[in-house]
Amino acid sequence: MEILYLLIPISLIFVVLAGWFFFWSVRSGQYEDMDGPAHRILMDEDDPKIPRNKRGDEIEGDDGD
Repeated sequence: MEILYLLIPISLIFVVLAGWFFFWSVRSGQYEDMDGPAHRILMDEDDPKIPRNKRGDEIEGDDGD
């Protein structure tokens, strides 16, 4: 029974801290853009990974000859 004298204040402190962290994250804007990162990974980049010359051909010389 004496353990309740310790567990109740610890649990109340935990609830207050969890509430404070939640409200801090809401005020700091952590939940403003929930869909942006999910859509960003689906977008294609316009920059090609292989460098090309003006005609659109691949640049030669890096093929390991």
